[in-house]
Amino acid sequence: MSDDASPSTPASADRPPQIDTTRTHSARIWNYWMGGKDNYPIDREAGDAVAAGFPEIVDLARTSREFLIRVVTHLAGEAGIRQFLDVGTGMPTANNTHEVAQSIAPEARVVYVDNDPLVLAHARALLVGTPEGVTDYIDADLRDPDAILEHAARTLDFDQPIALMLMGVLGHVPDDEVLPVVRRLVDALPPGSYLASYDGTNTSEAYNEAIEVGNKQGAVPYLLRSPEEVAARFEGLELLEPGVVPCPLWRPAPIEVGSRRGMDQYGGVARKP
Repeated sequence: MSDDASPSTPASADRPPQIDTTRTHSARIWNYWMGGKDNYPIDREAGDAVAAGFPEIVDLARTSREFLIRVVTHLAGEAGIRQFLDVGTGMPTANNTHEVAQSIAPEARVVYVDNDPLVLAHARALLVGTPEGVTDYIDADLRDPDAILEHAARTLDFDQPIALMLMGVLGHVPDDEVLPVVRRLVDALPPGSYLASYDGTNTSEAYNEAIEVGNKQGAVPYLLRSPEEVAARFEGLELLEPGVVPCPLWRPAPIEVGSRRGMDQYGGVARKP
């Protein structure tokens, strides 16, 4: 549970974003769990309700960011990827996709996608890339992949490899839409591209119960799925070692080896042949 795919009123350059502070939003709740300040009392109330039954949710939030950092570091470094499409951006925190990628390759191009007006307002203000690279933002819904692809093509070259990032966002998509959405996006990518994705899994009864509590308070539910269902989104692609595993176990840094925090989110990275 991290980023939201709920409809919202788009912001424009001359009109401030319309923020509904009476409804929770998972991107803001996630920001709260990560120690951020871009959230409202209703988000903190919902976050505390979930954490009361499952304190490890804070670890899940932070290990998911560590997973993103390791993934982007590998893709921009060893894999040589210079284009990133990050769908379901969430609230800006530390070590965002463009910061990690452009610290390795200043010329990297990163397109963020979200459809929460507060997320987009903060992203445009805070997510400023290098002069050599490009950082852009799209107001679009994950469940409308054609719109995402149309707008992303204005910034990214779809004749060159792209890393598609679906980090913690597919839990907001209904079961029967997940694979069609993923396949539509992946099909549009050229060979040599990558899919990087993680989501919460139903591997802990405490997590299941906590998410149920959170869903009762939130506008858009977050659906926990089995590790096998998370793995299914990578079918037809070449999975990188160690496969689809709990996020802390995906290529941990030496100082992270032995850590067993936040094991109820599974993720992986795969290359499109």
